Amino acid sequence: MNFHPRVTRSSYRIPALLILGACLSGPATLLGQGPAGAGTNQTSLPDSPQPKPQGMTSQAVGTTTRFVGYMTNKSFVFPDIAHSEGPMTPGEKFRLFINQSVSPPYLIAAGINAAYSQARNSPEAYGQGWDAYGGRFGAALARTSSNAFFGTFVLASTLHQDPRFYPQYRPTVWGSVKYSAKRLFVTRSDSGRDVFNSSQVVGTLMAESLANVYLPVSEQNAGKTFERFGTDLAWRFAGNMFKNYWPTVFHGMGLNRLKVIPDPGSPDNPTGPH
Repeated sequence: MNFHPRVTRSSYRIPALLILGACLSGPATLLGQGPAGAGTNQTSLPDSPQPKPQGMTSQAVGTTTRFVGYMTNKSFVFPDIAHSEGPMTPGEKFRLFINQSVSPPYLIAAGINAAYSQARNSPEAYGQGWDAYGGRFGAALARTSSNAFFGTFVLASTLHQDPRFYPQYRPTVWGSVKYSAKRLFVTRSDSGRDVFNSSQVVGTLMAESLANVYLPVSEQNAGKTFERFGTDLAWRFAGNMFKNYWPTVFHGMGLNRLKVIPDPGSPDNPTGPH
């Protein structure tokens, strides 16, 4: 006889309590740490904007700075788009995690994920109806929030990695696809070097392992855990594509003048490090 556990309203309050408990227990030690590389010269990445030395032509600068740009103001929609140079403190990474957890893309992605699962009636233990949708939405939101907690704050602080996304200057479609895929597994260290993106990769696995505590029993196995892990990477790739084009699109629409999004810069006046 197949047994499906009954899912009640209290079942999808559990994820929020778990995330809250993790938030209260982790920051105390990590917020006191200083960022790695602070006070030292940062090493520029191959795809980073380079300072313009004397005698360098505008064409040469354009070739260098068209890869990665900085935003001069924060983005409300994508708070993890880099808007300044230099390493983040653990406190700044914690605030970034909070901003990500309530940002529109996270809420929209959780809603779409819940609607898709509702249409498939997966997991079946939730059933159908608005209560069931609420359970699925709560679980999806808890997964994305715990993903940001581990990847953006805990591991990024512990491993001294930069959790921000650096959009390309004037991205091309194929170039953006390659760059967005690369950034799933490669990130910057606080000192500015390219390193394996262990904070996000391991953080995602940690978040999906934690999800086994509050998801239905049918989801609590290795196969389902890695299936969710793959789905998370697919969502992150799509998010990278949006973030890579975000400053360019809004600059092209002229909305940067309204301070909705800043000008990503120009070859002769890059907004990257000087």
